[in-house]
Amino acid sequence: MSDAATLEAQVAHDDHGDHGGHGGNGAGHPPTTTGLSHNKLGMWLFLGSECLLFGGLISTYMLYRGRASENLGPDQIYDLPFTSVSSFVLLMSSLTMVLAVSAAGRKDVRNVKLWLTVTALLGATFVGGQVYEFTSFYREGLGFTTSLFSSSFYALTGFHGVHVSVGIIMLLAVVGMISRDRIPGDRAEVVELVGLYWHFVDIVWIVIFTLVYLIPA
Repeated sequence: MSDAATLEAQVAHDDHGDHGGHGGNGAGHPPTTTGLSHNKLGMWLFLGSECLLFGGLISTYMLYRGRASENLGPDQIYDLPFTSVSSFVLLMSSLTMVLAVSAAGRKDVRNVKLWLTVTALLGATFVGGQVYEFTSFYREGLGFTTSLFSSSFYALTGFHGVHVSVGIIMLLAVVGMISRDRIPGDRAEVVELVGLYWHFVDIVWIVIFTLVYLIPA
């Protein structure tokens, strides 16, 4: 009887282990064949589609950047020092985002909220600079429909600005959910996913800044 009881207990233990082993990523869902969780894979697929969109906008700008009037071309309106400072601010936000992800890995809630908030503030500063730049261009006579150059320029940089704004909303939303302890799933993974999006936005701006502002038409 003792051996039968031991065998029954072992079978029950194995069954329990089988049911609990389905959560390969700790969230009740097995990882994908790539080794990534479904959330991370979904984010990478989304960012891949965004690359196609930005690739189309960048190609359009490169095609039409020479289609400008004599007094309202890139060389006449760009304020390179101002845009360089604004770009530096956005790039610094990538550093603070890395600090936030690192703090999330250590389960340091206080620093996670701090660095996410700082990242959002730096992003808001960049967007504010972009709004100021657009306003200055408009006052100089460069509207969206002024030329093919202006249309492609505003579409490209404005589309990126919208992405930065969405990222700011995501950052502040995560801070709010952490404060109320309402993060769904793994908190560190949620912060990492937002970080992936934010780093993507920063990398895209490096490409835009190089092609639009540094390479002459």
